[in-house]
Amino acid sequence: MTTPQNPNGASGTEEFRPRTSKTLAYIMWALAVIALVSSLASGAAGLLGIPLALAVAFVGYWLFWFPKVMLDDGGVTLVNPVRTVSVPWPALVTVDTKFALKLVTPSGSYTAWAAPAPGVVGTYRAKPNDVRNLPGTSFGPEGSMRPGDLKNSDSGAAAYLVRSRWAVLVESGRLDVDQTETAAVAIRHNWLHVSAAVVLVLAVALILSGLG
Repeated sequence: MTTPQNPNGASGTEEFRPRTSKTLAYIMWALAVIALVSSLASGAAGLLGIPLALAVAFVGYWLFWFPKVMLDDGGVTLVNPVRTVSVPWPALVTVDTKFALKLVTPSGSYTAWAAPAPGVVGTYRAKPNDVRNLPGTSFGPEGSMRPGDLKNSDSGAAAYLVRSRWAVLVESGRLDVDQTETAAVAIRHNWLHVSAAVVLVLAVALILSGLG
């Protein structure tokens, strides 16, 4: 999990991608390389294993490396496997972390694939520093907070970045709250990635059916 830095006064582009996802991507790619080398070394018969190796490599990229949370001066972008959602700062109403980082706007709620909330183990691993110096919007009534807001979690680290930068914009007067109802959320489906996944699934299915 990527440890958040203090973004007060930050500008430009920031990205959040969990360390765990990076590690899983590397593992998938390593398995894909092993499978590819093994297939090529097996001669003509081994060529049937190439689509499977490519599928494993693609899964590592599409599900673990590609998803991320991006912040810039315009807003927050949630890069998910199937679609990419760009939420302008004026459209942001609140940030939730019950199951994952979720951006709530007047037009709907949008969840980040790259920032899931912690499980029981992650919650118990929290340290006092993980609840210090958090933006005020991280806390509920009487100072309560959800496990998903802990800075040692993926959802909490991403939420910390979003809330901190959002607070800077509000306090500096650079956020026009009158645009909250009219600011448009942009949604783009990642058709290229989805199409690649479908092609690889069909290729693997055809090979497996032929072997059967």
